[in-house]
Formats: sequence, structure tokens, C-alpha cells
Amino acid sequence: MLKPLHRHEISEYAQESRDVSDDTLPLFPFPEGWYFVADRRSILKRELIQKQWMGQDVVVWCDDEGTVCVAGSACPHMGSSLGPDAGGRVRDGRLVCPFHGFAYDATGTCVATPYAEPPKATRLNVFETREVHGLIFAWWGIDGRPPQWQLPDDPPGGAEWGRMQVRTLRFPGHPQETAENAVDLAHLRYVHGYDNVNPVGSATVEGAHLVSRFDFRRRRRIAGFLDTTYELSATAHVHGLGFSYVDIHEHTIGIDSRMWILPTPVDGTLIDLVLVGQVRDIRKPKRPIAGLAFLPAKLRTRIMNRIWIFMQRRDVLQDVRIWGRKKYRPHPSLCGSDGPIGRYRRYCRQFYPHDDDGGGRW
Repeated sequence: MLKPLHRHEISEYAQESRDVSDDTLPLFPFPEGWYFVADRRSILKRELIQKQWMGQDVVVWCDDEGTVCVAGSACPHMGSSLGPDAGGRVRDGRLVCPFHGFAYDATGTCVATPYAEPPKATRLNVFETREVHGLIFAWWGIDGRPPQWQLPDDPPGGAEWGRMQVRTLRFPGHPQETAENAVDLAHLRYVHGYDNVNPVGSATVEGAHLVSRFDFRRRRRIAGFLDTTYELSATAHVHGLGFSYVDIHEHTIGIDSRMWILPTPVDGTLIDLVLVGQVRDIRKPKRPIAGLAFLPAKLRTRIMNRIWIFMQRRDVLQDVRIWGRKKYRPHPSLCGSDGPIGRYRRYCRQFYPHDDDGGGRW
């Protein structure tokens, strides 16, 4: 199991990086930020989740008041794993160690033992959490420092939005590379076959929040026989390297959808890329056939939700094929059509540790 990198280890990593060519300089594996852990629905269903997250084994559970806890999986008493495979369990909203029965509340405090008063100094290593639309994130700070910014509030909800579809892909990669898609408009044409890809204004940066807007056209065959052209506008909100949220509006049918793209480092080599999508009810499709106007509204939304998420997942799989095999270039040889890659790379610097001499990211 990998441990968090602290300041002396960062310096060693930086020195190793100086010893290689600029063209092979690796990205620091665990950028600071908010990273996806699980969705609330899965936590309630499974009661106790154990996973590798940001190079650590963590456990995730929910107490009786609905508070979610994300903590290191090792019991501070005598080191037992608290995960379900070792026998850890949640009882009365508390996490119970399988080795000696120590019980912990959602703050990480040991609140009970079977045979003595709980030791006051015995606490779990707890990560600060934030919930957005039923998705649970935990903060990963350089040297363990507290959150430097907050995630956005929940987007507008309501019964008109279809069920959230969640898919996870695991592959060798880095969250900076995946989040770069928000500004890499050139690849939309070449990899995914989009037409008329045009930026709307300039990409903007305010602290940890980057916004990129663009219009594009896509052609897809539905059900193997129906060729359909979509005219779309997208607004991508990037909050650090672990959280991207995209609002998408399709003009010719009248489809509103949204998508979360959530890359999380697993062990320093692999990442879990979680895709979450929703489609709003299409009350009066502008195009009857392509908009499935012949179906009841709820059924129409469910089917369109599946079609939309399938298309988005197919696009991402095309990217994964490249992400999993590419080498990071810190100084890419850019051309005029590449978009604001440089601005994005400068935006990313804030999420990495700096040298002790303050001389940049390393």
C-alpha cells in the first residue's frame, strides 16, 4: 500500500525529476484536490466500502444520521484492517473493528470498546468530505493541509431529471491528462469525429475554477439504421483535477443533459474514471422521430438517458485508448488550433507541491 507523500519525499521526487529530460518529466501522482469516493446510494446499499484511493486503503460508511465518513482502513488500536474482507462492520452507525471490537463514530473518534473506557487519543485518520448531488468526495491535501477551495453547490434537481447513470473505467493515467479534454477542442474533431467545433469566448480561470464553453455538431446512427445529427452547446466547469461538470444542451431536439467526469488516482499509476450522467425529461421533442415523441415522456427520458450515456461512454473509451498509452509532454509543440492548452497547464500548477526554494511546481 502506498502512503501519502510528505515534504521530504516530495523533495526526493523533485530531485529525481531534475535528473531526467524535460520531455520525460513525470506528473506528480497525487495532485491536491477533491476526489470522488463513492455515491451515497452505493454506501447505503453496501453499508461498508473499502477501496484504494489516492495511494491509500480507505473505508467509507454512513452513520444513523446520514453523515458519511471516509477514513484510513487501519485501526489505530493494533493495526487491524477495518474493511469488510477482514470482518469490519457497521453497527448502530458506528464502525466496529473485527480484532478487538473498538467502535468509531463518523468523526473518527473511538466511542466504545467491549471491555474498558475508550482511549481518548485513539482516532481514525479521517478525510474531510463534501457531497454534491449524492456523490461523495474527500479532500486530499498536500502535507495533509485542509481544503483550499470548495466544490460547487448541487445543480438544480427535481423529478424532471432522469436517474443518474454511473460508470467506472480503470486504466493507467493521470487526472491532469483527462481533465485537459475540457480545453483540448482539436481532439474532438479528430478522435470523436465532431463537426463545427468552435469555442464560445475564452476559457476563464478564477482560483481553482476553470470554465470552457464550446459548440459542436455530432452525427450518430441510432438503433443501427437512423442517422441523426445533433447540434450541441457545452459548458465545462473544472474544479481542480478530480471534478469536472459539463452542462450540455442539444438544440435540434431540445435535450438538456449533464455529466460529471471524475478521475481519481488509485495507486500512482492507475486512475478510476467515474462517469455520471443525467438527462432532463423531454416534454415536447422538436424532432418527433429522433426525439422519440411517440413514447410516453418518462419512458422517452429513460431510453434517451441510456442512449446519451452510451454515446458519452463510447467517446470516453476512445480517449482511454489514447490516455492509457500516451507520455506526458510538459512542453508540447502546439499549433494554432490547439486551444488554451497553455492556460490550462498554468492553471494546474496550483494543485502540485512546490520546491522548498519556491521555484515552481518542483
